[in-house]
Amino acid sequence: MNRRRLLREIALRSLYAYFSDPEDVSLVLTNVMRRDLAMQPELASEKADVRFVEDLILACIRLQDMSDALIGARTANWEVERTALIDRIILRMGITEFLEFEDIPTRVTINECIELAKNFSTAKSGKFVNGVLDAILIDLKSAGRIVKKGRGLIDTPSKS
Repeated sequence: MNRRRLLREIALRSLYAYFSDPEDVSLVLTNVMRRDLAMQPELASEKADVRFVEDLILACIRLQDMSDALIGARTANWEVERTALIDRIILRMGITEFLEFEDIPTRVTINECIELAKNFSTAKSGKFVNGVLDAILIDLKSAGRIVKKGRGLIDTPSKS
């Protein structure tokens, strides 16, 4: 398994703990994230890895309302709150990576979210996550909100 997938899994477990029983995020970072990282010493020793997980968790929490609005717009006739919590978190993580992580290609984000859904949710969740994230990506690109930088990535905001 690749390094970033392990880090995303740690972020997913941490976010699940936070959204299941919202408490002080610093407790989640200390009790869940740090514990999970300690079980993977090769990850815990890399400051960039720890930073990636922390940044993903904090940005996902910060962007929760906006992410839920985007999800709601793409799940017509279905209230966001009725979506399984784990699927909602995976979708929020994907949206967060689209908007906040300029060095991660959008296709990588979608593929990683599909794998998380397959491994942590139901058999149909991978297709659900794929469809919703694809639709949200189209919306964000047409609004010029996706900015990716680096080798092989989009250098400027997308145009409609």
